[in-house]
Amino acid sequence: MNTAKNILNAVEGEQSDVVPITRALISVSDKTGIVDLCKFLASKNIELLSTGGTAKKLREEGGLVVKDVSEYTGAPECLDGRVKTLHPKVHGGLLGVRGNATHESQMKELGIEKIDLTILNLYPFEETVKSKDSTFEKCVENIDIGGPSMMRSTAKNHAFTTIVTSPDQYGELIKEMTQNNGATSLSLRKRFAAKAFALSASYDSAIATYFANQLEEEDKPLVVRAYQPEFTLKYGCNPHQKPAQILSRNGTKLPFDVLNGKPGYINLLDAANAWQLVSELREATGLAAAASFKHVSPAGAAVAVPLTDVEYKAYEVKAGETLTPSALAYLRARNADPMCSFGDFCAVSDKVDEATARYLKKEVSDGIVAPDYTDEALKILKSKKGGKFIVLKAIPNYDAGDVEYREVYGMTFSQKRNSIKLTQENFSENVVTSKKELSEGAIRDMTLASICLKYTQSNSVGFAKNGMMVGVGAGQQSRVDCVKLAGRKVCTWYLRQHPKVLALPFKDGVKRQDRVNARVRYIEGDFTVEEKTRWEILFTEVPPVLTEEEKAEFLSHSEGISISSDAFFPFRDSIDHASKLGVSYIAQPGGSVQDPNVTEACDEYGMTMSFTGIRLFHH
Repeated sequence: MNTAKNILNAVEGEQSDVVPITRALISVSDKTGIVDLCKFLASKNIELLSTGGTAKKLREEGGLVVKDVSEYTGAPECLDGRVKTLHPKVHGGLLGVRGNATHESQMKELGIEKIDLTILNLYPFEETVKSKDSTFEKCVENIDIGGPSMMRSTAKNHAFTTIVTSPDQYGELIKEMTQNNGATSLSLRKRFAAKAFALSASYDSAIATYFANQLEEEDKPLVVRAYQPEFTLKYGCNPHQKPAQILSRNGTKLPFDVLNGKPGYINLLDAANAWQLVSELREATGLAAAASFKHVSPAGAAVAVPLTDVEYKAYEVKAGETLTPSALAYLRARNADPMCSFGDFCAVSDKVDEATARYLKKEVSDGIVAPDYTDEALKILKSKKGGKFIVLKAIPNYDAGDVEYREVYGMTFSQKRNSIKLTQENFSENVVTSKKELSEGAIRDMTLASICLKYTQSNSVGFAKNGMMVGVGAGQQSRVDCVKLAGRKVCTWYLRQHPKVLALPFKDGVKRQDRVNARVRYIEGDFTVEEKTRWEILFTEVPPVLTEEEKAEFLSHSEGISISSDAFFPFRDSIDHASKLGVSYIAQPGGSVQDPNVTEACDEYGMTMSFTGIRLFHH
């Protein structure tokens, strides 16, 4: 179909950068600042046209001379105010091209005066939808017709007319007109027109979405989404992915306020996932929670459970040091896998205090999200990384919406947001093994591991002990590979408590992360010649080898570990491997044809297994 013949040509007129304003039309539902603005306009000898309540306010509170639109058009407001400004004298005054002989002649013939400035805002449709007493009929009545029509007419003719749609533009308008002796520039008119068209699209989007939600899924004609740009990012996932920015759903805020630093694309992905994780952990366990995220999966997560004596040593905490719940939760989360947590983005469920901030200051980290910060904690964190450390404050009770959308390669995916809440009852109600006993600690750790996996790239499994993740296996195509990957981390975590590891004689001045890495490599033991030479110079004396026999003997004492899987175990191989790591408790959705074989394997090893019935894939 050839549509080119239906495309209109531009209407020519006299182009001018600075256009004086002689007549203004004002019709606002939000009357904030409108009296002062119109007093300013009147001081510039600008004629004021207005409607209904706006005209009344300008006369009574401002003492201003105002001509009713009905007087100007010669047509009274009617139909319960539904028709006020829908008239050729209004839209002709807005749309007439200045300096175009035909337009000028027709306007004169029809008695149409030029309207150079429109100040309006729209009926509060979205607020009506959200109100407790909203009905379909009430929402329909709050669909503005005249406002969007005037807004689009003025914005279309922005070469000559100025559209103002929000009180936050009043100051800029006054400044511009003061500088230009009562006139506006093309630059301002174009910017204000762009905002008006964006508002029009957003307003219509909200209406279209509301109406679509009244229909059955197959009857919805269109899904409309509108976004508000919030800030520009340096780049996206990679430096060559420019431009990049963060946008909010129109009419809502972002879930975080930026208190310090400039968050990047991956930082914010980590923050969004980490914050949800710790919030749900807090709700499910009643304990302060923390998470350490890298590349949109947790390196560690934990709740505030007191440290054992050996953990004090392994995590480099002074013996007997009192730790606040927030500090304790983050210390555990960071020490799940301190090598992977290097350069993490962390989340804390509770207000961050000075103790937590001082611990965090020691670590190499990009940023933090939390519900609040003490003044002293905020001061410490803002000084980190030369002032570039990212500090985000989570918005309380943030509503992320029921449906989420994602664009991939030209396709838009939508799904109900994964808002399911895991509780401790999910792990105690359907124990399928012969051994049924579950301690409070076991249920806590199963809850922790499962909530952690809800925000881990699938396939995933996670091991937990003493209120902390001790091994996370993320993003593997094979479930048993997830178990083996996470299991290797469990072994490393446990062996960091070996007496030989605790006794490593580091030289003074060796950095914290270098000590972390050196301990891990000592445990792994598979040095190259060159690597071992460089490793040995970290110590006052060369440490004795930690033999495979010593490691095996020490690991044989591991017990009481919980493992959770984001989907069912398809074979018993995962259970067989988990048995080597001290696993006593298993949480998984169940639902496989192999469930009886997997349960039999658990019984053979004396494990307790719960079926939650909840799959937790995350992509």
